[in-house]
Amino acid sequence: MIDDLREEAIVKKVGGRFKLSTLIQKRLVQLNAGARPLVNSKTENKMQLVINEILEDKIFLDSEMNVQVAAGAKEPSPVEIDFRNL
Repeated sequence: MIDDLREEAIVKKVGGRFKLSTLIQKRLVQLNAGARPLVNSKTENKMQLVINEILEDKIFLDSEMNVQVAAGAKEPSPVEIDFRNL
């Protein structure tokens, strides 16, 4: 398990456990769809990447529970998937 999730600081930063869970899940979907990480990290663990993005204030949930990229962070480009060649 990722040790940062045991700390209350990350829960308070996001605004509660439900919001933290939602933010992690939604960001993992983006990363799995091909979005680029917003932090420099040598890890291949996408969960750790998301935690690092939260801790470095790169992402947050807006009032409609959508993942938003913080001002000054480079927003990941949308990924287009061509299903014709599969």
